This record gives sequence, C-alpha cells and structure tokens, in this order.
Amino acid sequence: MLVATAIAACAAPGSAEDGYRLWMRYPAVTATSEIDAAPATPVLAAAAAELRRGLPAGAGPVMLAPAGDPRLAELRLPTAQLGDEGYLVRRATVAGRSVTLVTGNTDRGLLYGTFALLRHLATGASIERVSLSSSPAVKLRILDHWDNLDGVVERGYAGRSLWDWWSLPELKDPRYTDYARANASIGINGTVLNNVNAKAISLTPRYIAKAAALADIFRPYGIKVYLSARFSAPIELGGLKTADPRDPAVAAWWRAKSDEIYRAIPDFGGFLVKANSEGQPGPRDYGASHADGANMLAAAVKPHGGIVMWRAFVYADTDPQDRAKQAYAEFKPLDGKFADNVIVQVKNGAIDFQPREPFHPLFGAIPKTPLMIEFQITKEYLGFASHLAYLGPLFEEVLDAQTGARRGETVGSVVSGAAEHHGISGMAGVANIGDDRDWSGSSFNQANWYAFGRLAWDPALSSRDIAREWVEQTFGSDPALVDAIIPIMAGSREAVVDYTGPLGLAHLMATGHHYGPGPWVSDLARPEWNPVYYHRGDHEGIGFDRTKTGSNAVAQYAPRLARAYSDPAKTPLTELLWFHHLRWDYRLSTGRTVWEELVQRYDRGVATVADMQRRWAALEPRIDAERWQKTATLLAVQAREARWWRDASLAYWMSLNQLPLPPGSAPPEHDLAWYKALSFPDAPGNPQ
Repeated sequence: MLVATAIAACAAPGSAEDGYRLWMRYPAVTATSEIDAAPATPVLAAAAAELRRGLPAGAGPVMLAPAGDPRLAELRLPTAQLGDEGYLVRRATVAGRSVTLVTGNTDRGLLYGTFALLRHLATGASIERVSLSSSPAVKLRILDHWDNLDGVVERGYAGRSLWDWWSLPELKDPRYTDYARANASIGINGTVLNNVNAKAISLTPRYIAKAAALADIFRPYGIKVYLSARFSAPIELGGLKTADPRDPAVAAWWRAKSDEIYRAIPDFGGFLVKANSEGQPGPRDYGASHADGANMLAAAVKPHGGIVMWRAFVYADTDPQDRAKQAYAEFKPLDGKFADNVIVQVKNGAIDFQPREPFHPLFGAIPKTPLMIEFQITKEYLGFASHLAYLGPLFEEVLDAQTGARRGETVGSVVSGAAEHHGISGMAGVANIGDDRDWSGSSFNQANWYAFGRLAWDPALSSRDIAREWVEQTFGSDPALVDAIIPIMAGSREAVVDYTGPLGLAHLMATGHHYGPGPWVSDLARPEWNPVYYHRGDHEGIGFDRTKTGSNAVAQYAPRLARAYSDPAKTPLTELLWFHHLRWDYRLSTGRTVWEELVQRYDRGVATVADMQRRWAALEPRIDAERWQKTATLLAVQAREARWWRDASLAYWMSLNQLPLPPGSAPPEHDLAWYKALSFPDAPGNPQ
C-alpha cells in the first residue's frame, strides 16, 4: 500500500514541474523493446541510453547502425550526401526483421538521428511512418558562455554559472551531462566555456584540467570545447614583454600553449578571441592588423585541426562619427587575408544585439572571408529573463535578409558557406543558461536556446514551425493548447521592439546594467556610451542620419540596398529612424506623422503584452500549476515594465518636441523627473 501511495503521489497532477527537463519531457512509461547499437562507441552508447529514456511504450525495435554496416548493404540507402553529421531514420527490414533504422556516416550522425526520432515521436507523429533525413547546413554550431571564473555570468539572468570552476575537475556535476544532452538534441556541437572578456588564467594548467574534465563529459554528445583567449596572455602568463603577433617569441609561446591544451584535450576546438574592443588587448596595440593576430593564433592550433573564431565586434573610440561603421571599416580591407582555419565572428547587427537593427553590412561585403554570425540568446536588451520574448523571429529575420551583394544571397547563405563555398561555417549564440533549476530563468526563455540550435542546424527553418515543435515537446501536443500558445510567442519579440524602440530606434536603455529606459542619458565620458548619441532627438525631429548627408553608413551596404536605405520613403518603417533623422511631423506611409506613429507603436507594445496576459490566463486549466504560475507572474512584471518603458520614453520625447499626445493615448503616469530619478545599481548580469 505504501508503494502504491508513493506511485500515485508521483503521478498526481499537483506534483511539481520545475522545467528542468526542458523540451525532453519523455513519457512516463517507456519502451522495453530491443535497441541494437553496434559497434559500441561512447557516442552510440549515449544515443542508445537516450532511446531507452525516451522511446514510448510500443515503439518496437530500433537499430542504430552506421551506413557502412554490412547488414545495410542490400538496402542501398541514400547516405552519401549526409556528410559527417547527417542522419537517415526510416522503417526497414534488416536481416529479416522489421526495425526503425537510424543510420548515418558517423556515430555523431546516429546521435542526431536518435534525437530527431524522439522529437518526431514527441510531436505526435507515428513511428510506423517515420521517414527523416537531414544534415546540418552550418558546420560550427556553438554556444558562447559569458561565464566568469568566479561564477558570475555577464549578461546572465538565470543565476550563476553552470560551471563550478572551484570544484572541477574532481567534482563532475550530473547536470553537465544533461546540458550536453540538451545541446545534442538540437544539434549544437560546440561550447565556449569562458567569457569573451577573458582572464589569462583560463589558459593555465589548473584551468586546462578543468576544461578537460568538461570535454570528457561532452564528448559522447558530439560537443567540442573551446576557450576564449586573452590576447595578452604571453605577457601575463609567459613573462614576455610583448604580445605582438609578429614577434617570433610570441608565436612560439602560443604554439607551446596550444600543444599543452591539446595534450589534455585532444579534440579541443580552438580559440575565440575578442581583441581591441572595449579595452581588451589586441594586435592593433602593436600596429598589427586583426589578420596578423588571428593568423598567428591559427598557425598555433592548425597542426591539431583547431580553428580561431575572431570577433569583429571592434567597439572602440575610433570613429566618433558613427559606431555602427567601425567593424566594416576595419575588416573590409582584410578580406582574403585570413588563414583558412580562421572564421570572423560578426554580430547580427552593427551595434550590439538590439531588439531590432538592420543586418550587419559585413555580411556579403567580404566574400573571401568565412563569416560566423553571432546572436545573443540571453536577452540583455529584451527584458532580461523577465519578459517573454521569443527570439526565433529575430533570428529568422536576420538570416532571411537579402544582402544585395549577389543575386539571391541571404545572410543565412553567407553564414552557411553556401554563398561562397567556404570550407568552414558557423553560428554562435551567447548562452542564456545559468544554474537556475529551469536553466534559463523561465520556460519561454528555453525556447530561445531551442530555436537557436534548430536554426543553426538549418537556417531555412521557419521560426513559427520551430515554436510549434518546441511547444508540443514542452507543454504537450494537444492541438488546442499548441494553437493557443504559438500566437503568444509569435508576437512577443515585436511587442518588446514596440515598447522599447519602435521605428528603428535603438540603444535607449539605461547605461551599464541596461535595465529599463534611459533615452535622456547624455553625460557619459564617451559619446557612443550615451543613448542621445543614437537617437539624436531634438525639438525638430528624431533619428540617426546614416545617409550621405550624415554618417553615410548606408554606403557600407550593397548599392541596391544603399539606394533604398537612403530614401525614407523606401526604407522599411521598422528601420526608418536607424537610417534617417526626420521631423516629428514627417508624414509616413501609414498616414500618421512620425510622432503619431511612435506613440501608436508604444501603445501597441503595451497592449500586446496585456493580450499575452489574457491568453495565458485562459490556459491555466491546461498547464501544470508551477509553470503556469511562474509565467503568469513574469507576464505581470512585463506588463508593468512595458508601461514604464512607454511612459518614460514618451515623457522624454514630449520634453523635446513639446507636442501633445494623439487623442486617445493616455499620458505618462509620472513626470519625466520621476523616471530619471530611478536607479538600479544591483541589476543582474552587469559586470562590476
């Protein structure tokens, strides 16, 4: 009777659902059928264990076999085009037995095929009619962890770092394995363990041993580890007087350090480097170029098959005219000068992960250089972990953007390497993962991690389709439930754009911690640290003139796009004030003036969040109490903060233009002085 009571308690509807299982919420009753996995490798063992964990009852036998297995020869399967990581899943008769076959050219392909099969079943499809085939369009699919060695996560809003650096390498938290499982399930194959604002001690023997322990855990899941490297490490660790990449002693130091790392981690992926940006050291300190620095490091790791990911985020006080032009100006002249194991990592936009900004002009502009796009999964500028903002549409919007450089070329085709047929390609996402029990601070933040992985595998996927499969795996496949949640997700990012920076406005948040509005900030030491630098609002108008009458940043885009962006009548409204400084009374295609349109969009953003609240409230009977309540609470926070953003922003704009609000639009709750007086020195994720 006690056993029966315990079982009933575990199965009761009121039992806690804390979000730990992410989208891998496998059935309570799993299959007991045979799983044939041969030959026995650590990767295939991980795949077989996942099948035992996740196959539903009645699934029947599953066979994991590489394409070269003699038993599959008579099937003549189309596996040649699958590459190293692709998979094929289908029903087949092997040696007279009907099985669900998972195959590929490598054990990693079989691992990804295993997760594809489990995703297929979790989204309500039948195993009897399974027919799946896919291979990744992008080779490097990497999470960048901005985790510091003291456990603080820069721009992290889900607790402290997942890595317990103090206890590694001895203590190996089982959660590290679950992290690897989650990443493998969506095709992520690499992890940068430490912050791009790197400490040199990350490369000391003590920390190499810690990274090696994590690499051992991740390896069976097809995940390589990478390290952010501090460019001045030869000085700080090696006692050299210089870090000049042209100095033979510096190059020798990096070769020796790379050899040391590869002895501990034979499949180490390579280095990520932030150089000459925000005070970080780099080759330009010595009159050398980014190519000089990247190529020196690339030569050090090349004998081991390693790569260098060199960030193009060169945010320095070098162009007082327009910060948005800096990366293009420094990297365009270097096209074709990087080694073949260097990939330049470019943020999706030219400023800094704003809720919306045009795609970075480097995409399409340096065709001889492989480019790796960098997205931010953690929501530094989209409400931290508190606001529901599904980022799939943001990622999709950028990847689908036409570069204009060549016919049909998109940012996605540049990133995948398809446009220029580069041998290396990549997509990086700044992780939103911490040690919170639900990994990312809320259920819906998990969807952004998921969407990044799925789009890194296939940039052509639809963000709405990704949302559907995530909801079905996370909350259940009841069509009514799924159809109710997807609209909440689909409009959520646009709502944040509306109440924080409509019509192409950007970088309007309070400085430092980036929490809440601060469009009035104008007293910081460098011009490009101040929000007023980006909106240029005054009594006459608003917006940053990036046409030839202003900074001429439009000239960094392909001619066809440059012509469109130079004309406010042809510039999309979503990017209008990014490219143009317009009078408040300038009449738009909507029939409203700039001022009227701004107010309308601020109001729309607030209204959208209220609608999200209503939709979510109606779902209470269909969702477990724990996850429903946490989301409802966070939506209440978002509604309050959306109104705060709207009211504070309008109060400030009205102080400039002296215009009344359009009829029907409510006045701000407080005066401008009240909003300016707010202070949040303890906001999370802010490096101190």
